[in-house]
Amino acid sequence: MPASTSNPPVCRDCGGFPVVSITTGARHRDGTRVLLRVVCRACNGTGHPTPAAVLSTRR
Repeated sequence: MPASTSNPPVCRDCGGFPVVSITTGARHRDGTRVLLRVVCRACNGTGHPTPAAVLSTRR
């Protein structure tokens, strides 16, 4: 079966999971955990690589 070309490429750094929440181990007063939200720096949280046309216009 041929591969589908309708799916856009996935960022190689984050593997398509561009935003993650990491627990610090601490808790808020109400008992919920303190979380840090981390965004992939390579794709800026989109999950897809930057198009080559955009890269060529940056200086």
